[in-house]
Amino acid sequence: MEQWKEYRLGEICNRVCSGGTPSSRHDEYYGGNIPWLNTKEVDFKPIYYTEKNITQEGLVNSSAKWIEKNSIVVAMYGATAGKTAITKIPLTTNQACCNLTINPDVADYRFVYYFLAHKFNELASLANGGAQQNLNAQIIKDFVIRLPKISLQKNIANILSALDDKIENNHKINKNLLEQAQAIYTKRFITDADSLWPEGKLSDIIEVCYGKDHKKLHDGDIPVYGSGGIIRHVDRALYEQESVLVPRIGTLNNVMYVDEPFWSVNTMFFTKMKRQNVAKFVFHFLKGKDLASMNAGSAVPSMTTKILNAIPLQIPDDQTLSTFEAQVSPFYQAASYNNKEFENLAAIRDSLLPKLMSGEIDVSGLDL
Repeated sequence: MEQWKEYRLGEICNRVCSGGTPSSRHDEYYGGNIPWLNTKEVDFKPIYYTEKNITQEGLVNSSAKWIEKNSIVVAMYGATAGKTAITKIPLTTNQACCNLTINPDVADYRFVYYFLAHKFNELASLANGGAQQNLNAQIIKDFVIRLPKISLQKNIANILSALDDKIENNHKINKNLLEQAQAIYTKRFITDADSLWPEGKLSDIIEVCYGKDHKKLHDGDIPVYGSGGIIRHVDRALYEQESVLVPRIGTLNNVMYVDEPFWSVNTMFFTKMKRQNVAKFVFHFLKGKDLASMNAGSAVPSMTTKILNAIPLQIPDDQTLSTFEAQVSPFYQAASYNNKEFENLAAIRDSLLPKLMSGEIDVSGLDL
């Protein structure tokens, strides 16, 4: 194998900087058009958009700086410390992000990203602190990276990024499918709602149930859902029927639809349906609600069974629900196929990553 050279990460960067956070006392600093990345969004993925935007005044009144496209973001604090992301748009970040602009004459930024993803546990182990684990810019700059010649870096990055690009494309397709189904829901149940449908409460059509702790479960094939999506796979299911999942704590608007055996963590509610053909209706109904505005918590956003059960709604007749089910089911079937495909692609990528990063698989002769 060709000799790979060792560098400190700071030696291959044209720029290393942290971000900044506008004062939380000034709400007018948020809601602008400048993308602003929070560390909780840094999770081994390309960043095409951010959950929050700030105004020009917010940028001026913080230490945040513009970060150029194709930079690498490393989370420095808390549970995400050591996780990385690639910026696919120019953006700003909060102060807990260390932002790296890679020197293209020395390294391919994508290779550096995949190397850091491969070495996540090693980097995260350097975090210090008590309850809040912290990295700092100097630790990150001193982290050792092994680089082959630039042409081999590009070959390796091309293979891995092709898989990630396909995964991202499937995500975009599924987002579009969901938007189409939501549009059908809106027309049928809001724009063209029948005034004769009886008024009721959400508890009339669903039972809200608490998720349970998963830590003592063995690994397996059953997905475990948290408020951000699937967090692991275990050997048994908490529930096996169609369900809508609602965060109990945290990002309350991140409602999910599930149609497979699953486990739900104890910070999530799952639901059991009391009528046929109602699960997708409930999902789109809740997606159209601002559950965060119903927050029952103080410092931590919280949802309760009492709040969910009491949400008022018109209850459609069985025939209307059946027709809606038939209309949107093809969208869900297509999305399910895409989900399985990108799970397989992610598994292939994850199995290739250590072998490519160690040089076990030689791709120097490939013309990519």
